[in-house]
Amino acid sequence: MTKTITLAHGNGGQENNELISKVFYKAFKNDILDKSEDAAVIEGGTLAFSTDSFTVTPLFFAGADIGKLAVCGTCNDLAMMGAKPKYLTCSVIIEEGFSVEKLERIVSSMQKELLINGAQVVSGDTKVVPRGSVDGIFINTTGIGEILQRGISSNSISEDDVILLSRDIGCHGATIFASREGIELSSALKSDCTSLFPVVKSLIDEGVKITAMRDATRGGVSAALNEWARQSNICIEIDEKKIVTSDEVMGLCELLGFEAMSLANEGTFLLAVNKEESKRAEQILKTFNKNASIIGKVTDKHLKKVIINSAWGTQRFLDVPTGELLPRIC
Repeated sequence: MTKTITLAHGNGGQENNELISKVFYKAFKNDILDKSEDAAVIEGGTLAFSTDSFTVTPLFFAGADIGKLAVCGTCNDLAMMGAKPKYLTCSVIIEEGFSVEKLERIVSSMQKELLINGAQVVSGDTKVVPRGSVDGIFINTTGIGEILQRGISSNSISEDDVILLSRDIGCHGATIFASREGIELSSALKSDCTSLFPVVKSLIDEGVKITAMRDATRGGVSAALNEWARQSNICIEIDEKKIVTSDEVMGLCELLGFEAMSLANEGTFLLAVNKEESKRAEQILKTFNKNASIIGKVTDKHLKKVIINSAWGTQRFLDVPTGELLPRIC
């Protein structure tokens, strides 16, 4: 590991994993943390608990803003453990000179998303720092949710499971980059930022037995699948043609050399369910987004690895993202 922190350490990929494991997990080691889930399962499996900080630039972008992102991010982590978001804290660090009108827009976005999740902010903290100390505003949200379906875990995926993806990929990362760099797109490309609890609740209400879920945020689908493969000591094989990428996202990737599978998402998640449940789960996901699909299966071919099967019959490993991807993405 390097002796100084670089932007690559925040990319959600290999460097980020190394920083977390060698510094934070080493210092704070305990049984709950070691499970490395989207949210900690506490109180005998009845509650999920998660926290996240948001530093995106620009603060406002097509489809969302930092406020919507802050609520969706934490509520989605709770939802990935089968939990209904209930209580959030909100801490903000605001730069001197920040516009009150912008702050009100951000808080309004947060309130709208809280209503969708049926959650409420019950505590918080506000700090104002000198001009130049932060980039406008940083937000931290911490959430507690009531677990509706127990036993969901990224450490429990087996060869009895198949892998599903809830929608097309890469929209958030592509949108942020296009907005940041002033790239004019003659399209409706926007961030996928949205609350995932409604679709998770629908799966649970329909009786789908969920093995694992993970929202593909920093590091994208590549990072999330590799985390699953390592945690459950499995091989995941995915069919490249089953993963939908919009023309706008693909075009931006080809233009700038990005990999769509590594781009951040903020309303896209992976789902592992038993083979017998897969078609029913897919149908439910499709009621929320037509691009949802079964993308792969679990095997024992190369443990702790992810394999892509191409449309031409070839195979390659899908590696964990490395290097600096898109800083300040969420």
